[in-house]
Amino acid sequence: MQGFGVHTSMWTMNWDREGAERAVAGAVHYKMDFIEIPMLNPPAVDTEHTRALLEANGLRAICSLGLPEAAWPSRDPEKAIDFLKLAMDKTKALGGEALSGVTYGGIGERSGFPPTEAELDNVARALDTVSKYATSIGLLFGIEPVNRYETHLINTGWQAVAMIERIGSGNIFVHLDTYHMNIEEKGAANGILDARDHLRYIHLSESDRGTPGAGTCDWDEIFATLSAIGFDGGLAMESFINMPPEIGYGLSVWRPVAKDHAEVMDNGLPFLRNKARQYKLI
Repeated sequence: MQGFGVHTSMWTMNWDREGAERAVAGAVHYKMDFIEIPMLNPPAVDTEHTRALLEANGLRAICSLGLPEAAWPSRDPEKAIDFLKLAMDKTKALGGEALSGVTYGGIGERSGFPPTEAELDNVARALDTVSKYATSIGLLFGIEPVNRYETHLINTGWQAVAMIERIGSGNIFVHLDTYHMNIEEKGAANGILDARDHLRYIHLSESDRGTPGAGTCDWDEIFATLSAIGFDGGLAMESFINMPPEIGYGLSVWRPVAKDHAEVMDNGLPFLRNKARQYKLI
C-alpha cells in the first residue's frame, strides 16, 4: 500500500466486467500505482477477470466497503464476520493487498445517539475475529473514520486508534480521509498525529468531494504533517462521480460534485501530485 492511487468510483461503483475494464483503463491512462476497488457486492466480483486485468496492466489494488444493514456488527457481529470474510476472500483472490473502509459498520448507520458500550463491544468482537482471519490469509485490514452524518460509531483518528487498542490487534491499520477530517478533526494535523502509529492509508478528498485544490481542505497542513511523521503508505485520490442511489443516499450527496471524471483527474491529480512532491512524499 504505497504510492499514488485512485478510488475507482471515479469511473464506476459497479464492479462488473465492464466497470472494471473502464476503471483500469482510466487508472493506467493517469499512471496510477494502484486502484481502490469497491467491494460492495462480494459475490458478484469476478476475481479471475480482475486479477488478469491488474496483472496485464501492472496495477496493484486494495478493496474497500461499507457494510449492508443486514451485516452491521453493532447489531449482529456474526453476520458482519461472515460478510467481511467473504469480502476478504474475494480481495485475496483478485490480488488485492488490503480490505479497508467502513469495515466496522454501514455508510449511513446512525442510531441518533452516541455509541453504546454494547455496540462498541459488538464491533470490537467482529473486528478482532476478522483481523485474525486477515492475518491468516495474508491481507491487511483497515478501518476508516467517517463523519457524523454517515455513522455514529467512529468519526475521528483517535476513535479509530481507541478501537484498535480495545481489540489489541497489530493487523488493523487506520485509514484516514481528508473530507471527513475536514468536518471532524480539530485541524487535519491533529487527526494525523493522533493516528500516526497506526496510519497506513489516506484518502485525498476535497471538502465537497469534488476536485482537490478547489475547496477548503488545507492541503499544506495535510501534506506537511504526513511528511513530518514519515508517512510512507498509500495516497489515494477519491471523488464520487459515479454513484448508485443507495450510496448517494448514505453519503448525503444530492448534486454533482464535478462535471465529470476528466475535470477531477486533469485538475485535481496534478495538484495533489505536486503537493506530494513538494513535501517529499513521492
